[in-house]
Amino acid sequence: MSHSHPHRVLRTTTVGAVSATLVAGAAFGLAPAAQAAPAAGPRAAGTADASSTDVRFVDIPGDGGTVLKANVFTPKGAKAGTKYPSIVLPTSWAMPQIEYVAQAQKLANSGYVVVSYNSRGFWQSGGEIETAGPEDIADASKVIDWTLANTPADPAKVGMAGVSYGAGISLLAAGHDKRIKAVAAMSGWGDLIDSIYSGRTQHFQAAALLGGAGALTGRPSAELQQTLKDFLGSNLDKEDEMIAWGKKRSPATYLDRINENGAAIMLGNAWGDTLFPPNQYAKFYERLTGPKRLEFRPGDHATAEATGLLGLPNDTWTNTQRWFDHYLKGQDNGIDKEQPVQLKSRSTGGYEGYPDWKSVGPTRKKIALSGTTTIRTNVDSGANGGIAILSNALDQFFKLPPVASMPLLPRRYAGVWQSERYDAPQQVRGTTKLHTTLSSTKESGTLVAYLYDVGPLGLGKLVSNAPYTFHGKTPGKPFGVDLELFSTAYDVPAGHRLALVVDTVDPLYIEHNPSGAQLTFSSPETDPSYVSVPLRKQ
Repeated sequence: MSHSHPHRVLRTTTVGAVSATLVAGAAFGLAPAAQAAPAAGPRAAGTADASSTDVRFVDIPGDGGTVLKANVFTPKGAKAGTKYPSIVLPTSWAMPQIEYVAQAQKLANSGYVVVSYNSRGFWQSGGEIETAGPEDIADASKVIDWTLANTPADPAKVGMAGVSYGAGISLLAAGHDKRIKAVAAMSGWGDLIDSIYSGRTQHFQAAALLGGAGALTGRPSAELQQTLKDFLGSNLDKEDEMIAWGKKRSPATYLDRINENGAAIMLGNAWGDTLFPPNQYAKFYERLTGPKRLEFRPGDHATAEATGLLGLPNDTWTNTQRWFDHYLKGQDNGIDKEQPVQLKSRSTGGYEGYPDWKSVGPTRKKIALSGTTTIRTNVDSGANGGIAILSNALDQFFKLPPVASMPLLPRRYAGVWQSERYDAPQQVRGTTKLHTTLSSTKESGTLVAYLYDVGPLGLGKLVSNAPYTFHGKTPGKPFGVDLELFSTAYDVPAGHRLALVVDTVDPLYIEHNPSGAQLTFSSPETDPSYVSVPLRKQ
């Protein structure tokens, strides 16, 4: 396999998009904390929450004695000798320790000891950012040690929860500490490689957002800095090292231990999560053997949980408390009897329950990709996945996904295949799969596949997408491509079509197309090309 990457150019549009992403991420990620800040004053006069909980700010010695800044919420007037279930909340990437104040107060009001701590390397906590490495896993256990020694916490009823980075650390800790009996992991990851390197393609905006936010709010370790440099620089010589780094930080790696320890695990994520796409969470969920629940909602990274951080009503946080009430307090609240897979459609906004992930889209409809189509690379055709965080948030709140006009897409740079018009609505549920035969004039290349809902005037609304990169192929020699698009729940109206579009440039991803390369898609009789769309049972 050749490890060269000729003629790589990062276009101005891509850099601009990442700048916009960083601004949006900072505004979105830090605004909830900033607005929640007044609640951090637990002695504020006249607040009901302050009168029903006791709050203190403490230093907790983490792994190697590293100081972790934390806040502790205990039920007001806790009686001597009374033990309470406890919940440990590691903060999200780049967020300060007051991130969970509103939810911690609610949980303490209902009888939990809650310890929220700032993950190492961020804000006032000591150490460096280890990206959910062994030190972070050890920190979680040290915080549990401290909680049991310094609060009225019941050692038999310990839970962990968190958003994003806090979710990943909670899942990893559940595989290393048997004391953890229940976990709620919101907008997290099961497989880090399958998240930001899916299809062997660097998710550029996602990695740049994490790197930029980490540098602004913390102290990235030398290992993290080098890994990001190699990742964003497409250093294929270091690919094996980067994958090993990611595996060490993936809960899926420790799945056997997580299952053996038996914690009850609730996973929540957004359909459009540009950092941790839903596919990898669904795969992780399917392999869990203990009590489990999976929730998917419209939105992007952490947007489904955001209003709850402000103390506003929020389904994800409501179900998180119900989960802990059942598995830590033993309340018979029915959450264990509900269908364990709960999906909220991007189109209807209603919830749907399923017994497992496989039941979500049991019927498959194939769209044939007949003929031979050749496209030139290195030009953005106008079909793209939008901007990380912003585009899917617009879809979540205003039903405004990224759009592209099918008639106006330049066929020189984009392959376009459309279905017939559908007489009845098509409820897309789950993971769309592309199967095709590809040949390239160069040994490396990248393509991005998009599924669109196309209306009568040819305007397509983005249903899903995914990137695919290859290296070391013989120029001109066809090879098979199987690509899973990111899972979703979307209703295509009657009278509309579905369209598959393939091009080679998208600001979300780093592309590996040498200048002048051409990609040819064919559909041999012996191995026809198609898109397989999963549909809900009518």
